[in-house]
Amino acid sequence: MRRENVAKSSGGCAGKRIWAALWKLKIPNKVKVFAWRACNDILPTKMNLVNRRIIADAACPICTRFPETTVHVLWDCDADQDVWAGSLKLLQRGKHGLLDMFQLMEYLMEQLAWEDLELMVVQAWLIWTQWNRVIHGGRFHDPGWLNKRAMEYLEDYQAIQNQFDVDQVQQPSRDSWKPLPSSVYKLNFDVAVFFGLDRTRFGAVVRNDKGEVMAAMLAKGPPVFCSEEAEFLACRKAIEFATDVGFSEFIVEGDNSSVMQAISSPNKDESLMGNVVGDIQQMLRGLYWVNVEFT
Repeated sequence: MRRENVAKSSGGCAGKRIWAALWKLKIPNKVKVFAWRACNDILPTKMNLVNRRIIADAACPICTRFPETTVHVLWDCDADQDVWAGSLKLLQRGKHGLLDMFQLMEYLMEQLAWEDLELMVVQAWLIWTQWNRVIHGGRFHDPGWLNKRAMEYLEDYQAIQNQFDVDQVQQPSRDSWKPLPSSVYKLNFDVAVFFGLDRTRFGAVVRNDKGEVMAAMLAKGPPVFCSEEAEFLACRKAIEFATDVGFSEFIVEGDNSSVMQAISSPNKDESLMGNVVGDIQQMLRGLYWVNVEFT
């Protein structure tokens, strides 16, 4: 299925149902964002890199028999079968040969209970993490270890969340602060480029309507060819960070006019940074509300 067809499917009734289900899952936000990126087919698989004309060969480096698409990496590859074979019975007997992750998620939502779907998404996230480690010279974990790790990770996360919810209920109302419904969060980002050292630093901060810092991030970035490339990468990193920590309504504010115009344009970006712009626009479309501003 071509990218535009995936986009059309995800915008229909089935798409809205899947997006609503993803955001309601009791899993970490970074895993939700991963699942959302997988369903939108914007993970950096070899097939997507071929479509971007970055590489020429889309063959799966593990089985070498099929193209490395998102659904192949997470579901169909021989390496995945060892993982799913030790998982839930419904996943062991799951349908294969589906066109993409969006279609797979639609199928699994009809087959799995809510808590089983949560486990499956965490397992897929761990498979993706392991896949990238192996591609860069690492080793495969034992499938049994990966399945056990997925269950422990999910149980630990949900136990912490449940305790947090209890603490919030028990806390006296006079001590709990709630933002007004009209509160507006603003995401600002910046980047520092060290050309002599071949490195960059990304920074982002989320503030409320009173100017108070709600979340902040400082991270190392890759070497870049120019400052504008660094600005695009910093913007993508900042939006990933904001969604990862739980914000779904905010203003994105940046000081590079080219970047802000590109990410807010309705037209497809055909520049060398088109893949990054596409990533950013997909993330923005997944938010409940967003506004892009240039300072």
